[in-house]
Amino acid sequence: MTSQLNVDTIVNKAGSGGTNVKIGNTSTYVSDGGAVTQSTTQSLIKSWCRWESIGTASVLDSFNHSSMTDNGTGDQTITIASAMANATYVHAGMAGGGNTNLAAICQPQDATAVTTTATRYQTVYGNGNLYDWSSINTSLFGDLA
Repeated sequence: MTSQLNVDTIVNKAGSGGTNVKIGNTSTYVSDGGAVTQSTTQSLIKSWCRWESIGTASVLDSFNHSSMTDNGTGDQTITIASAMANATYVHAGMAGGGNTNLAAICQPQDATAVTTTATRYQTVYGNGNLYDWSSINTSLFGDLA
């Protein structure tokens, strides 16, 4: 026989507010269409970062990032606070500085560009030259260590 729990609010033991809900690595959720289940932990973004590189490069907001290094024009390294399980995680991102600017985010083709604790990004203008932008956004998907 299956069990079902129906509640409106989960609160802490003292009943004074919200609570932390911990789910296991094997937790799943039902897809939008209801046909399949997906892993809850694998489907979450593991980190994201928004920074600007014009002038003195600085992080504007982030999750699971501890620092940034400005390597020069259009070239920054983001340090990940909680390490990824391997260096084959997925990157998604965009950069820009206005409605007429064309921007791209690239990774240098060297062995140190991506590790489990850092990733290096180069941002380029439409002509392929390295360029500093007012808004650079990246997110990482994969397994944490």
